[in-house]
Order: sequence, then C-alpha cells, then structure tokens
Amino acid sequence: MPLKSKRPRIEPLSPPYDEEAAAALGLLGPSPIQLFRVWARRPELARSIAGWGSYYFSRRSALTLRRRELVIDRTTALCGADYEWAVHVAGFAEKAGLDAAQLASLATGTPADDCWDAADRAVLEAVDELHTTFDLSDEAWARLVAVADEDAALELVLVCGWYHAVSFAVRALRLPLEPGTRPIAAK
Repeated sequence: MPLKSKRPRIEPLSPPYDEEAAAALGLLGPSPIQLFRVWARRPELARSIAGWGSYYFSRRSALTLRRRELVIDRTTALCGADYEWAVHVAGFAEKAGLDAAQLASLATGTPADDCWDAADRAVLEAVDELHTTFDLSDEAWARLVAVADEDAALELVLVCGWYHAVSFAVRALRLPLEPGTRPIAAK
C-alpha cells in the first residue's frame, strides 16, 4: 500500500474569511471543521452541501438519530475514513446511545455481533450490503422496511451513498484528525 502524505492536499481556509466564504461557512455550522473549510474555498459548493445537510440533520429526516449514526459510522469505517468517523463518533455517538462495544463492532465487527438488536442489525446489514454490492437484495430491503419504513429506507440509501462520497473526499484530501478525536482503530 502506498504511503499517504500527512499533509492535506488542499489547505482548509483559515480566518479571516472573505464575506462569501464566511456566509457559506455560517450555513455549515458554528465551528467549521476542516472539511467544511475546504468546501468553503468554493462557496457555491459549500452552500449546496449545506442544503443537503440541513435536511438530513433536521427533524424532517425519516431516520432517527441512532439509525443515521449507525449508517454514517459503519459507512465511514468500511471506507477507512478516519477523519469522518472521528468527527461523528466524537459529536454524536453518545447522543445516539452507542456504547463502546457497539463502536468497536461498527469499526471492525459485523452486524451479527451480540451487541445489536434486530432493528440495528437490519440497518447494518443494509449498509454492509450496499457497500459490497452497490445494491440491496429484496430480502435486505424487506428487513430494513420492516424495522423502519420506506421513507427511512430511502434516506438510508442516500445517506450511505453520501458518506461514501464524503469518505472518498476526506481520504483523498488527506485531512488530519480534528483535535480531540480518535481514528477508527483507536480503542
């Protein structure tokens, strides 16, 4: 495996931000992480991403916080995206009720691990199947809809795909971990 550079390939913006970048960053959150500051180099890109994020992080999402984080954490772990994994675990794992055994399973385990109930298992099986086959079998779809509903299943597919794209970006950009966060393999 080739060595990965330790330096980001695109430096995140640093304050002071110009007016357009500051406005775009304001849409992405009060404390813009490095990834958002890279996107803000192209404010129109940051604004379009903010529109998607504001939907699925809102109360309008059909996915519960826990299910959304199961999808994101498992997807980023499967993609080896330490940066995004670390940001989500630090920011949402506790709120989503994920314990140490579940985080370890998300990182390196399987949906069959004893720490998962049937509903979580159906979500994780769907994520794993999407990751490996880029599709869902009729059986996986039926199990997912049985524990969620069609709207949540649709959002799961979209969030899983989105976090594949985010994982590609953070890996290719070589973003270092945010302060106070830990990579996937950290115990």
